Amino acid sequence: MSQSDSSTPPSPTEFLKSATFSRTEGPAVSPENAVTASDLLMATYDPARLHPLAQIGDKLDYLLLDDDKTSDLPGASTAIPSRGWSDDLCYGTGTMYLSGLALGGSWGLREGARRPLAVSNTRLRINSILNSVTRRGTFIGNSAGVLALVYNGINSSIDSMRGKHDTLGSMTAGALTGALYKSTAGVKPAVVAATLVSGMAGVWSLVKKSI
Repeated sequence: MSQSDSSTPPSPTEFLKSATFSRTEGPAVSPENAVTASDLLMATYDPARLHPLAQIGDKLDYLLLDDDKTSDLPGASTAIPSRGWSDDLCYGTGTMYLSGLALGGSWGLREGARRPLAVSNTRLRINSILNSVTRRGTFIGNSAGVLALVYNGINSSIDSMRGKHDTLGSMTAGALTGALYKSTAGVKPAVVAATLVSGMAGVWSLVKKSI
């Protein structure tokens, strides 16, 4: 930059009129290599760090159900993967309880709808249905949940002692569960319950292996 000499300081307007500017030529920048605002921001700011699960990786192993996380007992690899006795206990008990509620609710709905009433009234009919649903649903649901709880506990204990999981162990656990459930009703009801639950456990074990 150069300017004409003067004895008195020029005004800004005169200075700009008389001044000349020059620039040093640098290397040419192609559009592909031009620095953008995103490049400047990403150099010091990584938006991925704001994610709640950033840099966690595979530390959340409880969200994964890999083959190496499942039970390693011989015969335990069926259509329904399991992580051990606690997994079977939770899922088995919950599934049986909900299934019992649904079955008992359907039974109570049919029973309440067909029950004869002294007075034909819509409110009385609805009350009869609700009473039957709550009575049958809770009874069967609680019974099924208790049976599943005891069965899974005994079955896991048998598998742990024998070192394997098979149909024989499941049927044995079913027989013990049924006999224990009806043990206070007498010998004959206990034998019937043991036979019934053992057969159901055997069928369920075969179904899991055949799928």
